[in-house]
Amino acid sequence: MESLLSYTAPPSRCGYLPDQLWQLEYEHVATITPAEYLQRMVDGWRRFGSVLFRPRCRQCAACQPLRVVVERFHPDRSQRRVRKSNANLLRLRIGAPEVTRAKLALYDRYHSYQTETKGWPDHPAKDAWEYASSFVDNPFPTEEWCYYLEARLVGVGYVDVLPGALSAIYFFYDPAERGRSLGTWNVLSIIERAAQCRIPHVYLGYYVADCRSMLYKARFKPNQIRGPDGSWHDFR
Repeated sequence: MESLLSYTAPPSRCGYLPDQLWQLEYEHVATITPAEYLQRMVDGWRRFGSVLFRPRCRQCAACQPLRVVVERFHPDRSQRRVRKSNANLLRLRIGAPEVTRAKLALYDRYHSYQTETKGWPDHPAKDAWEYASSFVDNPFPTEEWCYYLEARLVGVGYVDVLPGALSAIYFFYDPAERGRSLGTWNVLSIIERAAQCRIPHVYLGYYVADCRSMLYKARFKPNQIRGPDGSWHDFR
C-alpha cells in the first residue's frame, strides 16, 4: 500500500445522526491491494474511490461495521417476498464502473428523494468528476452492478471483490420503483453471488441503530458486528 495523505477532519454535523457531531479519519492512497483493503475493512475502515475513512468520534460509538455470515444466511419472509417479486423482472449487468448521464441523473433523483423523505443532508447535484472519484477511479478493480427493469436503469451498486469477502460499497435506485425494495434486492443478489463462490462474508458498511436508513442491514441474518475492542461477534 502507498499512502499519500492521512488526517482527521474537524467535527461536523453527523451524516447518520443529524443532531450529533461526527469526526472522521481519512487516508488517501495511491495504491492498495484487495487483501490490504480487506484488512483495513476488518479494522473498521471503509472507502470511496481512493479515500479510506473511519469514524473517530470521541463521545460516540454508534457506527458499527456489520457483515453477513453467508453460509448460515436464511432470508426472512419479507426478503423472500422481495426475491419472488423481482426474480423474473429485473435484469442484472455486472461490469466495470463508468460514468453516464443516466447514472448521474439516477443518483441525483435518489438523493433528492432521501433528503425530502428521510432528512438526509441536502447537497448539490453530483457532477461527472465527483462521481468518478467516488465510484469509478478505484485503486483496484471494482464491480458495477446495474439493474434494469426492461430497458430502463433502476438501480446501480458498487461491489468490491476481496479475498474471502464481498463488500457492498454503495447502492442507489429509482425512487419511483421503491415499492420493489431494490436495496434489499441488491443485498440479496450480493449474498447469493457470495454463496455461489463460497465467499464467507458480505460486508454492508456501518450499522447505526438510531439511523432508520441503516436499519435494513441488520435484517440480513445471521450477522456480526465489530465491537469497540476490534473483535467481531454475533449480533443477530
